[in-house]
Amino acid sequence: MEEQAAKIRIGQLREILRENSRRYYVDNAPTMSDFEFDTLMHELERLEAEFPQFDSPDSPTRRVGSDLDAPMGRNAESGARQGFVQRPHRYPMLSLGNTYSIAEIEEFAARADKALDGIPFSYSCELKFDGTAICLTYRDGRLVQALTRGDGVQGDDVTDNVRRIESIPQRLHGDYPAEFEIRGEILMPYAAFDALNREREAQEEAPFANPRNAASGSLKLIDPEEVAHRGLICTLYHIPAESVSFTSHSEALDAAARWGLPVSDERRLCRNIDEIKAYIDHWDTERKYLPYATDGIVIKINELACQRALGYTAKSPRWAVAYKFKAEQACTELLSIDYQVGRTGAVTPVANLAPVQLSGTLVKRATLNNADQMALLDIRVGDWVFVEKGGEIIPKITGIDPAHRSPDALRPVFPANCPDCGTPLVKTETEARWFCPNQDGCPMQIKGRLLHFVSRKAMDILAGEMTVEQFFELGLARTPADLYAISKWQLVGLEGWQDRAAQRFLDSLEASRQVPFERVLFALGIRYVGETTAKALARHFGSIDALSEATQEQLLEVADVGEVIARSVYEFLHNPAHQEQIARLREAGLRFDGAGQDSALSDALSGKTIVISGNFSISRDQMKELIVAHGGKAGSSVSAKTAFLLAGSKPGPEKLRKCEKLGVPVIDEAAFRAMLPVATESAGSGLPPEGVSAAERGPVFSSSGDKPADADLPNNEQSVEELTLF
Repeated sequence: MEEQAAKIRIGQLREILRENSRRYYVDNAPTMSDFEFDTLMHELERLEAEFPQFDSPDSPTRRVGSDLDAPMGRNAESGARQGFVQRPHRYPMLSLGNTYSIAEIEEFAARADKALDGIPFSYSCELKFDGTAICLTYRDGRLVQALTRGDGVQGDDVTDNVRRIESIPQRLHGDYPAEFEIRGEILMPYAAFDALNREREAQEEAPFANPRNAASGSLKLIDPEEVAHRGLICTLYHIPAESVSFTSHSEALDAAARWGLPVSDERRLCRNIDEIKAYIDHWDTERKYLPYATDGIVIKINELACQRALGYTAKSPRWAVAYKFKAEQACTELLSIDYQVGRTGAVTPVANLAPVQLSGTLVKRATLNNADQMALLDIRVGDWVFVEKGGEIIPKITGIDPAHRSPDALRPVFPANCPDCGTPLVKTETEARWFCPNQDGCPMQIKGRLLHFVSRKAMDILAGEMTVEQFFELGLARTPADLYAISKWQLVGLEGWQDRAAQRFLDSLEASRQVPFERVLFALGIRYVGETTAKALARHFGSIDALSEATQEQLLEVADVGEVIARSVYEFLHNPAHQEQIARLREAGLRFDGAGQDSALSDALSGKTIVISGNFSISRDQMKELIVAHGGKAGSSVSAKTAFLLAGSKPGPEKLRKCEKLGVPVIDEAAFRAMLPVATESAGSGLPPEGVSAAERGPVFSSSGDKPADADLPNNEQSVEELTLF
């Protein structure tokens, strides 16, 4: 792969992985399997190794996903306001490396054997529970703190909620340490999951997709008493080696069980790879009879001294690995195929199935992805098809059963015209999907953009799918700007609207006028522009006017913006219809510049475009924010317009060579900080001064917000699930 193509693909992969990490951990609404996510992660790892000049310490390959709630975030389940206090972990909570291959388990064992140089060791094999991670702290035998995994550095304090989970003891018994941490998973058994979904459907609320999502959403409820009614359970599986004096992992868990803690009794000590294989084979079958969800096996080096010797990578322990089970499969009849139009015009075929039980839920619909996938499967209406829930999330069809094919089974014909507005569909060579080009006239696209605009991570307006449908059908709103013209007297005259509901909607409209520019930009729904990219563009250019005036070459200077995204942004902002809508939204009072949001600390770097490379005392994103806070621009590639290259440790050799060729100065972090006013170097920017520990400064990375499922990400237009965390 050529360098420019690699840069574009790396940027795309990082955006996809960041967006869908948020969707998995914060929104509890993942839409792609572990396997698909891991495939993308491995591709990114390979490209970063092959092109080290594009390395970034904030890459998803070097950071774990985050379940942290934003301050005063909205609970995805109920819409109620909430905000959990965030506290640091004493020991980082990292992710596990994982595999779907026995051969890679053998490689893991061989690496450990070589690194330990003949020291004998054994393996603790355990079920990999499909829940949400928790870290409990006990002091003098009493539960004093419960933190979510968070971003690995700090987590949300959910102690009050955890106290309502019956299987977690408030007081221990026996010879327990004075203080220790223990980690595990909060689970929702299938029976509790089914009961909860029946209750939600009776109240006309959307059911949870799977038990993992239900457990995570329940743990973050505002009302602890409601948590008590959700039927959650807990299984604990790890005491950090630094906090206890045991010689082995299994010994520590045996002791925890004696203290009254809920530890799985399905663990097994294995001495060699054959015993590990036998354990995996056993549970690949028997897991189907468990009352809760599991998705694999965790293999850990049992001896704690060996764990300490093997240590950690930046993201994972070297002494543990997860083996993921293949997705559960079922066979059922394909009744019909619908064609859905997303907010950007992408047409997705969806199969309607005879209901079938799969991974604890009743499956009635499954995605077929696109026309090429349908042709590859050679699928017919009336076929019996094999359905998987990859990662036990979204059902998809993986094949057909030829033995059940009827002679009169009909081959589906992918529509040549939009199933909603009738416009002829188009497809480019670089796209896997067909699109409806009628952006401003296709009802499904219009309603999709309205829903995106009002969504929580965009403008956070109190309007859901039914409200948008009502506004559209009555002609009250066809564009986002129309929402701001709706009056209270119009609302109270509509079916289902009362005075209080109308006022709450109008209040949310008023509040949206204070939404910062980066979220307004995200709300516009520019294709390929997720929350992370919108933030980068907003902070780089500072206003919609500067962004609109930028050339595609200037857009490429923004971190992680490649040619596909640059072209999409440029074309959107130069479309006269979109320019008119932006003008109307500006008249409605929306914020289209960064004024008064992240006020500049100084103008010390005014007019300077600065490219950074390498590692610094703070994260690269924070360094870029520091540049912007002092009036500069953070560029992504060295050019003749670059003021200087800010080089940390291990800077990219390609950027250094380009600086030498173009005569661009190279300075280190100390020289850079000397350019800034001493009193404002870190004050007010949310950035830590040098020498502050990770625990003191909090997380050094952030995860991006939710993106609608049909956000049409380049080259991979479905979201993905983050790695299950240790």
